[in-house]
Amino acid sequence: MQIPILSQLHAQGIAPEILFWVGCSGSYDARAQKVSRSFAEILNIAGISFAILGNEEKCTGDPARRAGNEFMFQMLATQNIETLNMYGVKKIVCTCPHCFNTLKNEYPELGGNYEVMHHSQFLQELLRDGKIKIQTEKEAVSYHDSCYLGRVNDIYEAPRSTIEALQVEIKEMKRSRKNGLCCGAGGAQMFKEEENGDKRINIERIDEILANNTSKVVANCPFCITMLQDGIKARDQQDKIMVYDLSELILERIV
Repeated sequence: MQIPILSQLHAQGIAPEILFWVGCSGSYDARAQKVSRSFAEILNIAGISFAILGNEEKCTGDPARRAGNEFMFQMLATQNIETLNMYGVKKIVCTCPHCFNTLKNEYPELGGNYEVMHHSQFLQELLRDGKIKIQTEKEAVSYHDSCYLGRVNDIYEAPRSTIEALQVEIKEMKRSRKNGLCCGAGGAQMFKEEENGDKRINIERIDEILANNTSKVVANCPFCITMLQDGIKARDQQDKIMVYDLSELILERIV
């Protein structure tokens, strides 16, 4: 794929409509890379002018701050803000709710003020404005609310309306929306050993999804996707249920 790099466009005097913030998972994790590619393909199909920072993109610092390393967070955030401001970035779209939350809510206090959207919101706009055409296919899916998009930023309807625009029925789980259950990765738990307990959180969530009796579960966070897939493997249900990012579900149906 030909993905524009912001520094190259800037040198040509071109200012893209959006900066696609890929994030650490979207750059380096094999599963999340597929989400990055899917979203980039949709942007290309929709004719959206976009670019990525490439090697100039650093971690937002979210895991460091959640783990209590404020110095590391501020160092990374300051580097990123200097880069973004140098290029005059105005609008950023993220596929990761953790990146979205940090860029939107925590960078302004350090001088980084941008319009930040999660890709579920941006995809909703593309469908609403007719910039992408999709084939509808009736089926039922489970939808998992990620904590940093849902409870932290109160975004529940954008992903749901996008799924419903595909004429896909959402079978809501008992714990959803504000009562949704964490996948088990938040608060930097993704990067540390879990504490002793009777049951892993992702196993608990997968048991709820299996009880929902759908062959697909849709998520919108690379951490959630990893934890859900690990839970499915732990229950040996890989042949019965698949985990999709919202962008992957749309890309399958684009005309």
